[in-house]
Amino acid sequence: MATHNRGNSEAQGRLLLIEGDQRHAQLLVDTLAETLGESVRISLADGGRQGSELLRQGAFDVILADLSSLRDISERSDDAVGRLVKLADGALVIALSDGASVSAAVGAMRAGAHDYVVKPLNGAAMAARIGELAQRHGKGGALKLEARSEGLADFAGFIGASSAMQFVYEQIGRIATSSAPVFITGESGTGKDVCAEALHGRGPRAGKRMVAINCAAIPRDLMESELFGVSRGAFTGAHDDRKGAAELADGGTLFLDEIGEMDLSLQSKLLRFLQTGTLSRVGEAGVRHVNVRVICATNRNPMQLITEKKFREDLFYRLHVLPIHLPPLRQRPSDIMLLARHFLARYAAEEHKQFAGFAPDVASLLTAAEWPGNVRQLQNLIRRMVVMFDGGDITLAMLNAADIEARAAQPPAEPAPRPDRRPGVLPMWRQEQRIIEDAIASFGGNVSLAAAALEISPSTIYRKRQGWADMAATG
Repeated sequence: MATHNRGNSEAQGRLLLIEGDQRHAQLLVDTLAETLGESVRISLADGGRQGSELLRQGAFDVILADLSSLRDISERSDDAVGRLVKLADGALVIALSDGASVSAAVGAMRAGAHDYVVKPLNGAAMAARIGELAQRHGKGGALKLEARSEGLADFAGFIGASSAMQFVYEQIGRIATSSAPVFITGESGTGKDVCAEALHGRGPRAGKRMVAINCAAIPRDLMESELFGVSRGAFTGAHDDRKGAAELADGGTLFLDEIGEMDLSLQSKLLRFLQTGTLSRVGEAGVRHVNVRVICATNRNPMQLITEKKFREDLFYRLHVLPIHLPPLRQRPSDIMLLARHFLARYAAEEHKQFAGFAPDVASLLTAAEWPGNVRQLQNLIRRMVVMFDGGDITLAMLNAADIEARAAQPPAEPAPRPDRRPGVLPMWRQEQRIIEDAIASFGGNVSLAAAALEISPSTIYRKRQGWADMAATG
């Protein structure tokens, strides 16, 4: 198949699609071109050899490689992916496959692929995934992608219509029917438990139990018995046989939250359980066969944990078959007010109060905020305002009264003048105020441009301004 280029010659990024099925390749090229617009130039290769030649001729930012199309450079897909990764020179490599093969996924990820996606592909969702991976792996400058799509505003407990969330919904829909392990990553408060429940509820095991166990909340010396159960007389106080989470979830789903906190000695037993499907209760000599789908989640970087010898690499690749990454709220600002209105309606109904909505200045502040606690932080803030006030529009005064986190981040009040302070030397916060206000003035009052020039977020400027106003009012 000849190589085709799609997009503007001045495109911000370059994408290489390696796909031997001509019909599917052209369909995907057209879909991606329509979704990405002029932001990316797309090149098409019909196999591994032609793709390798294109990589030798020039640099690409993203490589989408169908595993079956790489057989002309190696019968082993992991070896073929490894060769591409070496030629890719740091590009994002995404392996494509017709089926959710555990061995293929593990092999591709071990060989250096950044992701593994099952075909057929949704163009808008794929564009969102590429954009998210670009941000995570430092290629956001070269790939400024914004998928143009209209999708669901809510899905299986999630609220959000952004392209990033559309991709998450697409992933859940595709992999829920599989029995392969799922590895969910994301910051605290992004909804990893919601994701696990959605995967269980939409899969063939929905009629059975989903048992969740928080690996960070259970003491290490009790974790094994909580996970695998205990036999009567195993230790003092073990008066009866007791099933662990794995047995209780038999036929259903076992959700291991905060998997990165699991003790290394127990990780080896978990690995054996995943490999054999058998377990032994604490104090028991025999083995029991258990059939569960394992979903795990962590808010930490698993590769860093592996580097620090806190997480077994073989266990990671056994679990990291179908990965899902939940984007932080700051990366999907278009969803913030959708979530805020949802929580306002929900908690107003619970508290039997009537709230009309959000004042425009409040909506602007919420949308610009960084939300280090993500959806959970926003949820708690809205609930706090509903409880504290009686109704009407949510005003700036209500927001300031309820936003405990923002107040904690404000600079302290200016201390009394020190007798040894030299004339003309201002306290740090005053100098910071002067720098920020001068920057805003130089951009004609545009806070966003000033924030970009200062390399801080607009929400930081709004927060500091409020702190200065409070100091002036009390001073």
